[in-house]
Amino acid sequence: QVQLVESGGGSVRTGDSLRLSCAASGGSFSPYAFGWFRQAPGKDREFVAGMIWGVSTPYYADSVKGRFTISSDVAKITVYLQMNSLKPEDTAVYYCAAKGRKVDDFDFWGQGTQVTVSS
Repeated sequence: QVQLVESGGGSVRTGDSLRLSCAASGGSFSPYAFGWFRQAPGKDREFVAGMIWGVSTPYYADSVKGRFTISSDVAKITVYLQMNSLKPEDTAVYYCAAKGRKVDDFDFWGQGTQVTVSS
C-alpha cells in the first residue's frame, strides 16, 4: 500500500515562504503523477499544482502561478511545493496526492499539513 507523508506546514506571515514535502513509500510504487491540493475551512478542496512524473512541465492553479513551484526528487520519490509570497487566502490544509496510472482521479492521498498565513 502506498503511503504519502507530508511535512513542512506551519504558521507564517504575509509575504513569507514555506516548502512542503511529500514522500511516497510502500511497495514498488511507480508514480505516474503527483498533485498538491488544498482545502480551506468551509470550502471545497481545490487543485494547486501538479506534475507528470519525469516530465518537466508542471501545471498550476491560476491563483498560485508565479508564487508556487512544484518540484521532485526522483531518487527519493518525493515532491515539493515551494510557496513564496504567501497570502492569507493561501491558508488551508494542503494535501499531496499521487496516482500510478493515467486516470482522472488520484489514488493515494496524504494526511494533510496545515498552512496558516496571517496578515
